[in-house]
Amino acid sequence: MKIGLYMATQWRAGADLGPELANLIDQVRAAKANGFASLMVGQHFVSKPLQMFQATPLLARLATEAEGMVLGPGLLLLPLLNPVVVAEEAATMDWLTGGNYVLGLGMGYRQEEFDSIGVPIKERVARLVEGIEVIRKLWRDDVVEHQGRFHRLSGVQASLKPKRPGGPPLWLAGDVEVAVKRAARLGDAWMPSPMVSQGAVGRLGALFRETRAGLGLPPAGEFPVIREVHVGSGTGKALDEVREPLSFKYEAYASWGGDGGFVPADRIRADFDKFAADRFIIGAESEVVEQIERYGESTGTDHILARVQWPGLDQKTVLRTIERLGRVIARLRR
Repeated sequence: MKIGLYMATQWRAGADLGPELANLIDQVRAAKANGFASLMVGQHFVSKPLQMFQATPLLARLATEAEGMVLGPGLLLLPLLNPVVVAEEAATMDWLTGGNYVLGLGMGYRQEEFDSIGVPIKERVARLVEGIEVIRKLWRDDVVEHQGRFHRLSGVQASLKPKRPGGPPLWLAGDVEVAVKRAARLGDAWMPSPMVSQGAVGRLGALFRETRAGLGLPPAGEFPVIREVHVGSGTGKALDEVREPLSFKYEAYASWGGDGGFVPADRIRADFDKFAADRFIIGAESEVVEQIERYGESTGTDHILARVQWPGLDQKTVLRTIERLGRVIARLRR
């Protein structure tokens, strides 16, 4: 079982972002020192009520501190982006990371993002599918020909190919069956969000594997799962130590609406403990070890991407959790 750091890059409105980059750098250094295998960050646009750094420039800044770790966005909203830019930036990042880059891609669901960028939300599936085709051609072909609905390339060549032959693995998100089947067909791995319950991760993960087998595709090399993780002090209920920032984050998510599969805010508030127990990994060190082992056994995942900070949680608590997760990693390796 690999443990990665799914870095929190969101802050409450009005928060001073001046010291936050230094905090992120310290978190990456701590994660590397404690045996974390990977580092990923997310992407949103016009993210009120949260402030948010953008993924690719932030990852480029953190690549030196994360040397040797797998690095990538989890995920980029491909229908809102030009796939030529995504392909060439990813190829650049693959060189900057020594071939340790992965490209996480998703479809997006927030009307505000599509309206602000000028992309009709009804085109998002078609744009995702065609965008992936363009990216793979640019990574693979010496001369690219593509005449599609949204993109046209004639006799061009990418500025550079990725360091890794064929390009970085594509990890595709999506929390419903049709999206999982699409990920099996077009991607190299399926990456569920932390909103997906443990039972659904197992069921949809099995669907992903069955779909690939039915298409004659090889098994995925990874099964990465994003989870909210807190390793408590052992002096009380671990969830109580992070309840307020965690519930704030998920109520903010719920307020965005759309069809992202999110549980409504009133249901989160009504029984947050049950909501968390179905999805998150929270407890003392020994409890977290047991929970991660159960996740592996029940879902087949071999890569937990742990998000250990939420808007309002202080840096000292985050670094303590990373250190405690280092001890969890050591115990999982025995």
